[in-house]
Amino acid sequence: MKTTEKQFDAVSFMRQQRDRLSEKLSKMTKSEILEYFKNSNKDAMVKPCAK
Repeated sequence: MKTTEKQFDAVSFMRQQRDRLSEKLSKMTKSEILEYFKNSNKDAMVKPCAK
């Protein structure tokens, strides 16, 4: 069995992003959260890319 060293840990990255977003949203009301997602810049978000 071959093992390779990861250059990017997707699970760790996703956990970091979830924690960051949870921290930000925990300080907002429900209406502020809805407004945040309506106005979020979709181009700035990380999106999967199939090549």
